Amino acid sequence: MFSEEFPRNCWYVAGRSEDFDRALKALKLFGDKIVFYRKADGTPVALEDACPHRKLPLSKGTVEGDTVVCGYHGLTFDGSGACVAAPTQEGAVPKRARVVSYPVIEKYGFVWIWPGDATLADAAKLIDIPNFDDPTWGKTRRGALDIACNYLWITDNLLDPSHVAWVHLTSFAGGGTDNVPLEITEGDDRVVVWRWIPDRPAAPYYQQFIEFEGNCDRKQHYECRLPSTAINKSIYTPAGTGGDDDNLPADAFVNFSYNFMTPVDEDHTLYFWFQHRNALADDTEVSERMFAGATMAFNEDKDVLEAVHAGMKAPATPYLNLGLDAGAMRFRKLVKTMVDAERPAS
Repeated sequence: MFSEEFPRNCWYVAGRSEDFDRALKALKLFGDKIVFYRKADGTPVALEDACPHRKLPLSKGTVEGDTVVCGYHGLTFDGSGACVAAPTQEGAVPKRARVVSYPVIEKYGFVWIWPGDATLADAAKLIDIPNFDDPTWGKTRRGALDIACNYLWITDNLLDPSHVAWVHLTSFAGGGTDNVPLEITEGDDRVVVWRWIPDRPAAPYYQQFIEFEGNCDRKQHYECRLPSTAINKSIYTPAGTGGDDDNLPADAFVNFSYNFMTPVDEDHTLYFWFQHRNALADDTEVSERMFAGATMAFNEDKDVLEAVHAGMKAPATPYLNLGLDAGAMRFRKLVKTMVDAERPAS
């Protein structure tokens, strides 16, 4: 039901900017053991976490200047992965003493890593987040969760607007989320599952932020892009004024939830997110309330998805798909196509 392989020629979030400093930080991502640190100028570096001599993790060594010194015999590596010093044999650095260096960039408050062919790494392929630097848009803090499930169960969940009616009763649920028909739009690198729900009360999570009274027209926009970025867009307009994303009334409330899933291995995922809204930009209390509400809801997802992963990894009886799974199944096909295209020709 899920692949043990992950697309590699693409950018993933390794962590939030504040998660990395000059100290060596060991992470397992994509099944690889990787060590991160920052150079003296703040530039992030990601290297294979294994000295080529006897495979002691470099994370057990030290940072000296912009280099990492192995804690066993002092082999020293720069940010490109090249060995630049071998203290036990001065002037004779082993030619094969090299570790993998992963391309990394820093943007949107995250450090991003490219685990595939380094020659293909291109900053232009990083997701564009419109209005990120617009001071009239508000942002929440960046959240992070470790989830004990395959990353595709999370993308399934983030292409399923219907689950909110049962999993998120006190936050994202609301009239119509259980049965209003869903639409699906598919592109080369993404799948969108969406619907407009007319003339209903706002979901509990949003009631406190909307500045108009009465019922709403609500849009649920659930989008996943390769390799594993989910963009959930919620739009609320006064009842009777919704339905056209390009011609929203001036008092429409629009909130984007940007979600980034990074596979650790086939059974674990790092999940990062932040929210971005078109109103109340300077209201830090609103940002904190939105962050707290989203964190609660995402922990509800975590509980469900970890149980789903365990159940689907060793099912006692056959499983089945429902109509609401159509978007998720289409996205899985896009992922498989990308993984297959990256495999070396036999």
